Amino acid sequence: MQNNTPGRVWLITGCSSGFGRELALAAVAAGDRVMATARKPETLTELARQGAGKISTVALDVTDPTSIDAAVRATLAVYGRIDVLVNNAGSLVLGAVEEFSMAELRQQMEVVFFGAAEVTKAVVPLMREQGSGTIVQMSSLGGQKTYPGFGAYHAAKWALEGLSETLATELAPLGVRVLIVEPGAFRTEFNTNKHVTAEMAAYRDTAGATRRFTDQLSNAEPNDPAKGAAAILKVLDSNNPPLRLLLGGDAVDGLREHHQALLADVTAWEHTSRSTAVA
Repeated sequence: MQNNTPGRVWLITGCSSGFGRELALAAVAAGDRVMATARKPETLTELARQGAGKISTVALDVTDPTSIDAAVRATLAVYGRIDVLVNNAGSLVLGAVEEFSMAELRQQMEVVFFGAAEVTKAVVPLMREQGSGTIVQMSSLGGQKTYPGFGAYHAAKWALEGLSETLATELAPLGVRVLIVEPGAFRTEFNTNKHVTAEMAAYRDTAGATRRFTDQLSNAEPNDPAKGAAAILKVLDSNNPPLRLLLGGDAVDGLREHHQALLADVTAWEHTSRSTAVA
């Protein structure tokens, strides 16, 4: 996944904390160089210091196309290429479908889906022309399995996964890989920074239960983002990487349960499903 110049060049969004920060540090430890980005680049000062000259920083707001283009140009100006793009910037709108406003839904989609799509489209031509590279889309177990109260988030992540799976088939013949990462619950600031909608009594036992659970889970998540970053690098170094990488035992168990339920429905209703053939 590298060209002849030693080490890869990474462009990572959302590096102020969590997976973005840990991936930047893991990349440097592996001998790579990183352009770390955040909406407020001043939050990256300590990260750049830890990078010991191998981490540069620049502002990047995924909802601002001008900011995206400037960050890509800055990466090329400093390092000359981009070998790994990580779309990590994200947000969470928590509330039942009836509870969130259309403005809140659109904002969720702007950050998680349209933002990632725009950054991806800015980098794909570069990777296509160099005939190599990897696009890492930070999705979620919630990109395939749903929970009450996460409707806006699921909508954005499912859209991202559909786009990314399609992109993988289009880029594979051109030497560019796509990796969709699906973490479970990790001990980052993601949960504590969530946007919570107004609450309706009708959803106390569904979306409301999710609200209470996420509050209890805050700072008690079972997974370590540094170990998650190490797993991602392991996959990037593999000669036969998966399209999707689950991170965390909770993600593995949750997705396996979900797929077993889907397959059970397919089996139970197979006769009806096949009854539509033209006679």
